[in-house]
Amino acid sequence: MAKKTFETSLARLEQITEELEDGELSLENSLKKFDEGIKLAVFCTEQLSLARAKVELLLEKDGKIEPIPFNEQDIGHQDLSE
Repeated sequence: MAKKTFETSLARLEQITEELEDGELSLENSLKKFDEGIKLAVFCTEQLSLARAKVELLLEKDGKIEPIPFNEQDIGHQDLSE
């Protein structure tokens, strides 16, 4: 079995979402897919939390973590070199 990664889990979650949206699964199969999707969503959330913690460590300055708020409108406009 291949190692579960964020990318493979997210791809599988997207596939499950499409299958559920099609509405062609039986109730039993829909519930199984939904359960699998919940587990994948939890895994992806945990992976994102770990990644965020690593980024905050990289942004550590003078022994203090100084997180920089993320704003999609400001992408490419913040100077992170301070």
